[in-house]
Amino acid sequence: MVHRRRTRRDDVYRQPDRIQEEAVQMGGVKKKPFDTSIFLTTEGPGRSIVHLAARQDFFSQGDPADSVFYLQTGRAKLTVASKKGREATVTLLVDGDFFGEESMAGAGTLRTASASAITACTALKIARDRILRVLHEEHAFSDFYLKFTVIRGMRTQADLVDQLFNSSERRLARALLLMAEYGEPGEPETLIPPVTQQALAEMIGTTRSRVSFFMNRFRKLGYIDYKGRIRVHKSLLNTVLHDELPEENASRPKLLDPPPSPARKAKRAKLA
Repeated sequence: MVHRRRTRRDDVYRQPDRIQEEAVQMGGVKKKPFDTSIFLTTEGPGRSIVHLAARQDFFSQGDPADSVFYLQTGRAKLTVASKKGREATVTLLVDGDFFGEESMAGAGTLRTASASAITACTALKIARDRILRVLHEEHAFSDFYLKFTVIRGMRTQADLVDQLFNSSERRLARALLLMAEYGEPGEPETLIPPVTQQALAEMIGTTRSRVSFFMNRFRKLGYIDYKGRIRVHKSLLNTVLHDELPEENASRPKLLDPPPSPARKAKRAKLA
């Protein structure tokens, strides 16, 4: 039997698990598998945990974008401002959301929106170079981040469809349900974070007076309760799913005809 001499090229094509096993046998240190949950909940190279009180800013529109945030606890929001100073809420953020992804576009990128805390928040701040490196090297994290990006895109598309085709009342109902996390895994939080009617109006593209009208109607119909904080009942979800919102609320209050005057009654009697 002829024995071929082993070359360095043979070593290159050996199975990675065999190389690691032999490294351990020779006293080497085996690399631990990457744990996404540990990466997103602990500090480390290029990562720091930040704590914000309600109404504090993570960053402002126009700031240099050099990091990505991962919201660990709390609620936050993204807002944009026009050149004339008008401000609109783009989306609400819950724990488990990434934001500030525009920083990965490259050095010199500016923030396209402002991010601020609605409630007390804890978030992981990840430097741009660090998250790009982890995305490139760790497939477990790449899969996790890709899944988040796809879900975010689906939610953004749903928001656009909602804005284009649904009434302001239905948009408000959907916003309240999203804030209560109905339809998400786990038990919904019926008591949603503090939010003003003005903020809700900005989210759904209507006026504060319209939001006030719809909120009062929802409360009378038993869909919500609110005394400082808004509590969303499951009946609102069932009503939206079955397309059973009261018709007169779809766009504007239904105007009732005034009672007929005596002269009008007499005229109707002649016609009869």
